[in-house]
Amino acid sequence: MNGRITNSMMTTRMLSDLQGVQGRLAKSLQQLSSGKQIGVPSDDPYGTTRSMLFHSELSENQQYQRNVAEATDWQNTTDLALSSISNFTLSARDLLVQGSTDTMSPDARGAIATEIDQLVDSIKTSANTQYAGRYVFGGSQTLTAPYQQGAVDTYTGDNASLKREIGRGVSVDVNITGIAAVGDGSGGIIAALRKISTDLRTPGATAQLQSTDLQAIDAAHDALTNVQAIVGARTNRLESAQDRLSQIEETTTKLLSETEDVDMAKTITDYSTQQTVYQAALKAGAAIIQPSLLDFLR
Repeated sequence: MNGRITNSMMTTRMLSDLQGVQGRLAKSLQQLSSGKQIGVPSDDPYGTTRSMLFHSELSENQQYQRNVAEATDWQNTTDLALSSISNFTLSARDLLVQGSTDTMSPDARGAIATEIDQLVDSIKTSANTQYAGRYVFGGSQTLTAPYQQGAVDTYTGDNASLKREIGRGVSVDVNITGIAAVGDGSGGIIAALRKISTDLRTPGATAQLQSTDLQAIDAAHDALTNVQAIVGARTNRLESAQDRLSQIEETTTKLLSETEDVDMAKTITDYSTQQTVYQAALKAGAAIIQPSLLDFLR
């Protein structure tokens, strides 16, 4: 025996269908307004997981890019300082050659020695170069100037390496220590120049000026050139790292967009279709549910 379909049953079914259409319409509207196809995790659990992963990778990548940018700026600052030190050193070498001739008077040699002492102070000034308020040649002692002006040639920094992480498990040294760059009173450029200054003031030291002193300043400058090459190699490595990170960011951003962003053309079409369906459902419901006896009695 077939059951009788009552007005109440038809009304309930119609309202249920209308709610379904209305829900889909509201979802399409929300996607159009936000531009995202995932409003809550339940919309797409798998897509939500992928989205969280891509966001995490982008955040990590951007931190690496900030590290690379800082390390690059540090290298550029260091390179400029090393170039100044190199120029001062070569100027001192020229003065040495000039003062090592037998025709040079003691007073003239003394004047050249004074110029070389001033060049030592200039080298120390360059060795006290700062980046973002930190001394680049001080090792881990970045808040204390590694050198003092004047006769004291002690290096007050340390030989620690400062590193920046530029990828998962990948780090690069960013600093050069003062000892490696200019030395101190016991070695390096500073010691060589102090010895030259002393010999220029010492009568009868022409032979030392022309041989051991010249060899010492050349060796110290060669060491400085090697340090500059290290900084250049680091800069090239950082540029390569930046290119790689930029490519990874671009790829990850594209994948994130494919996961999160809506297809606007398709969503607009769906929204228009759902509006039409909703309006048609309302009209059909009004036609199907006939007026009741109470409606006639009003």
